[in-house]
Amino acid sequence: MAHVNLREYDSTDCVLSASLHDTLLREANTLNLSIERIVDTDRSYSVSARQKVGAVEVGDLSVLIEPKIGIPRLLSLACYAMGEFKPRQDIFDFREREELPDVLARALASEAHRAFARGLLHGYREEEDALQTVRGRIRLEDQMRRRFGVGLPVEVRYDDFTDDILENRLVKAAATRLSRMRLRSPKARSDLSWVAGMLEQASLVEFEASEVPETRFDRLNEHYRGVIGLARLILRHGAFGSARGQVRASGFLMDMNKLFQEFVTVALREALDVSEEELRSDRRIPRVTLDKDGLAGLEPDLSWWDGGTCTFVGDAKYKNLTGKRVPGADLYQLLAYVTALDLPGGLLVYALGEADTASYVVRHSGTPSKRLDVVALDLSGTLAEVLERVRYVAERVRALRDTARWAARAA
Repeated sequence: MAHVNLREYDSTDCVLSASLHDTLLREANTLNLSIERIVDTDRSYSVSARQKVGAVEVGDLSVLIEPKIGIPRLLSLACYAMGEFKPRQDIFDFREREELPDVLARALASEAHRAFARGLLHGYREEEDALQTVRGRIRLEDQMRRRFGVGLPVEVRYDDFTDDILENRLVKAAATRLSRMRLRSPKARSDLSWVAGMLEQASLVEFEASEVPETRFDRLNEHYRGVIGLARLILRHGAFGSARGQVRASGFLMDMNKLFQEFVTVALREALDVSEEELRSDRRIPRVTLDKDGLAGLEPDLSWWDGGTCTFVGDAKYKNLTGKRVPGADLYQLLAYVTALDLPGGLLVYALGEADTASYVVRHSGTPSKRLDVVALDLSGTLAEVLERVRYVAERVRALRDTARWAARAA
């Protein structure tokens, strides 16, 4: 198998055969890679990664894109952003150097051991069947239509107490998705086999990445929260779950831009002690337009609403910035938000190392002038340390909101 190893927002030179080059080029869009042939060479190419990280195998080609923040922190932030659970500090902390799929496999198995220690979760599921004995309720309409005048079998509907329930199906699907990859670690392969064996009676369901169902937790299934969180993470980002034509493909990909936005949104809600209806993501806001005719739609990442009134707006950015200067395009975008929502200012949140803390007062923007603030969130250290730094960002959000409310009262 040929390997292409990259780091997020970095590049590498590699020699590719014609077939491997075609394979990589075909998947470049999904992987968010750029491929350029090196001048005066036959098969040497410069391959550059952008914001997507993970590991993907397509046919005989393996592509590994490492996150700058490291695998343990990446997965901790991702689990937190999904709102499923706060992973323990050691959940992704294995001694030997392992690649992302192996870490996920061992982490999933570790959480499964913890969950299954109390026995597999069972639940009631409604079944319809034709039986030789009466169980549950007789479906009279079906019995008359299908078996008029025949005593047995009896068309019945009953509740079956089974382990073939959504929670176990999610875990089995995640384990199966990971097992399709060529795991380097024998321990990881063994761990996944154990998970599959424990869930032998559960149905294997292929969940689409965009349609992974959420699970409601109560006192009966709370001990499954950790393993369900990891399973949903794997299924949501398992971009290559099936074969494409004659080429087998599998993998795990995460968009760092999207992850950073989701993490900042969830962490700020907790720090500010507000609900999803108050601090909203771009998918939950009312339609906002820049122009009076409503043609230029806007979708800010973050906005705080008091009923139907927006009192804060902001954007979360995770990008590679040359010179660590905030791009004018990002400032123009934020200015469009504060103008459309008639706010005195807004906030850009970058990952530390991608921009410096700053404040920009906009010329000719009325009295008082509109102010665009920039903060940098340090993602290093443990999850608890990162969440503590989010509190500083939350204070900036609260201050901007207070300014907007004061301006509205003074108007």
